Amino acid sequence: QVQLVESGGGLVQAGGSLRLSCAASVSIFSVNVMGWYRQAPGKQRELVATITGGSSTNYADSVKGRFTISRDIAKNSVHLQMDSLKPEDTAVYYCNAVRNYNRNYWGQGTQVTVSS
Repeated sequence: QVQLVESGGGLVQAGGSLRLSCAASVSIFSVNVMGWYRQAPGKQRELVATITGGSSTNYADSVKGRFTISRDIAKNSVHLQMDSLKPEDTAVYYCNAVRNYNRNYWGQGTQVTVSS
């Protein structure tokens, strides 16, 4: 079982920055992939960014060049630095972990609101 706890969401003006953090209850060495997804009202949950055990990263086209995902192995955590935020980035952001290549775990979500 993997528990994920997100933090760092909030309200920011367009063009501003936020940094999301996700703390895992297990060593992230035991996790295949960690990532961030988001879900806006009335829309499906979508991938934002992922990072593998080998530190390979993947980003949605809509956030490339603005968001950066990183890992802190010592703290078993993953971060999402979000810069140049836009109103369309407003959503609930969820941390995700994949273990044993087939088990998905989710955090409770953190709200990000970008005002225009």
